[in-house]
Amino acid sequence: MPNNQTRQPPQSPAGADAPAATGHRAHSSRGGRDPYLGEYPGNLFMVIAPSGAGKSTLVNALLEKDEAICLSISYTTRAPRPKETNGVQYHFVSVDEFLDRRAQGEFIESAEVHGNYYATSRVWIEEQMKSGRDVLLEIDWQGAQQVRRQFRNVVGIFILPPSLEALAERLTKRGQDEPNVITRRLLAAGSEMAHAPESDYVVINETFTRALNELQTIVAATRLRFASQRARHTDLFVQLGIHSPQAE
Repeated sequence: MPNNQTRQPPQSPAGADAPAATGHRAHSSRGGRDPYLGEYPGNLFMVIAPSGAGKSTLVNALLEKDEAICLSISYTTRAPRPKETNGVQYHFVSVDEFLDRRAQGEFIESAEVHGNYYATSRVWIEEQMKSGRDVLLEIDWQGAQQVRRQFRNVVGIFILPPSLEALAERLTKRGQDEPNVITRRLLAAGSEMAHAPESDYVVINETFTRALNELQTIVAATRLRFASQRARHTDLFVQLGIHSPQAE
C-alpha cells in the first residue's frame, strides 16, 4: 500500500511502493465477526518502517530465503506499468470491481492516491493462511493499526535506522528524491518511529546481515507459538490430549 495518506472515516461492508502522495484510507468492518484468533496454520506479519530504513531490501531478502512466506499483493485500479504482471505486483481491477469488493467488506483498508484506488485484501490473506502459508505486509503505522484490529495474532515488526544521521545518508545516497522531499521524509520519520512501541519486535538495521538474521529469527519463533503449532499439527495435538487454553 502506498504511504503518506490522509485518513478518512471508516466505511462499512499492506504491493509495490507508489509515489508519496496525498490520499484517503478507510478500514472495513467484518460485520460483527470475531477477529482472527489463530485458527489458521499460516501466520501474518507486518513490517513497518520510516522511508530509508531498509524495509523493502530486508523483506525482499527474507522472501528469497523463505519460500513459506509470501508478500501480500494489493488491489489497485491504476493501469499496469511496463513489465508489471497481474497478480504479481498488484491485482489490477476496474474501479467498479474495486468498489464492489470494498462494499462487500473484502478489504482490511483502502486508499485513494493520485486518483487511483489501492487496498489490502483480507479475503486473500485469509485464503493464504488457511492453506498454511505465512503472509507478510509491508505497511505504514496507520495501516498496521487497522490490520491489528482485525487480526489479533498478527506479528508487528518495526525496522529502525541506527541513527537519524544514517537515515539521512541513506535517503540521500539512493538518489530518488529531491532535497526538499528528503527533508520532508526525515521530518515524517520522527512521528512514524514514535509508533514503534505498537509493534511486537524491533529490528535496528545497522548491519544488513544481522538485521536479516533477526528478521528470520522472529519468523521462526512465531511459527513455534502454541496457536501456530496446534493449527499446523491439529491431529497430533488431539492425539496427545493437548487442548487450546480457550477451550478449557
